[in-house]
Amino acid sequence: MKANRGQIEKALDAPPADCRFFLLYGPDEAGSTALAKRLERAMGPEAERVDLDGPTLRDDPARLADEAASFSMFGDKRWIRVTGMGEESLPALNALLEAEAAGNPVIAIAGALKGTSKLLKLALDHKQTMAFISYQPDAREAEQIAIAIAREGGLRLSPELGRRIADLANGDRTLMAGEVEKLVLYLDAAPDRPREATEEALDALSADNPDSDAAPLVNAVLGGDLRGMHRELGRLAEAGTAMAAVLRPLLARAMLLANIRTDFDDSGRLEGAVEAAGKQVFWKEKGIVTRQVRIWDAPGIARVIHRLAQAERASRSGRGLGDLMVRHELLAIARQAARER
Repeated sequence: MKANRGQIEKALDAPPADCRFFLLYGPDEAGSTALAKRLERAMGPEAERVDLDGPTLRDDPARLADEAASFSMFGDKRWIRVTGMGEESLPALNALLEAEAAGNPVIAIAGALKGTSKLLKLALDHKQTMAFISYQPDAREAEQIAIAIAREGGLRLSPELGRRIADLANGDRTLMAGEVEKLVLYLDAAPDRPREATEEALDALSADNPDSDAAPLVNAVLGGDLRGMHRELGRLAEAGTAMAAVLRPLLARAMLLANIRTDFDDSGRLEGAVEAAGKQVFWKEKGIVTRQVRIWDAPGIARVIHRLAQAERASRSGRGLGDLMVRHELLAIARQAARER
């Protein structure tokens, strides 16, 4: 069944016995991941978690139903988390829903799915499932999310700072959590010793990552121009730009493409979808953005956002391994774009 936010949050906080499968999908994959955490908390720290993915279920469609019906080796609660779920997992989901018994809840994070998806249709129509779509939060919602994330870490954020962090992260929950985490460490905050965040602290943490002219690199990576990508990486390296600094503009463009692609898939009018994005698309880059939307379908750009978010987390570990991880992800994305051109 299709769930609203209140219904899905209530079900994840106390999984009903008659619901076998939760599907979290949509362009805001970080939002879906945050919802999945609610089930993890509900199951408790001692529960056994079984992690599966789309390729595993494609190769072994019976695995999902088997895991859902199995008992924990230690007698504790048990639940199954599936990441990267797509159409290849439809036989596995059918097997789960047709099984005689399935006592362990299954939750899947699928990213953006097309309206024609058979997997999505099954999850929306079946009485033993719940499906919820996560959209990118608007400015007000993103501000409140940043404040809530900070509160959990013992940090008090003013609305102004919450708005600034939301703008820095372009509304992405994962990136907002990263910005808040840096502030928590910088101010030595914790739930048992709360601290007040300040403009000065955020300025200090941002000072070593100045904005750079990353537009040519953004267009090269998402447009599949490998030669251009290597050229731009060399130019930024000569300028001493940390790889972490190029991720924000890349993520911002990827999320813009995801939103335009969703509109395009719904309306069938690409030019109209680009126009509807308004000032988010600079007039000189309308042609470039249009070509990039054609390259990336909804599941593809959702995977790009996920990979960039992973790279952003890696970049916070330090310039050595973090920079290498970022370069690896950019190369993988650019190669995929080149194949789809």
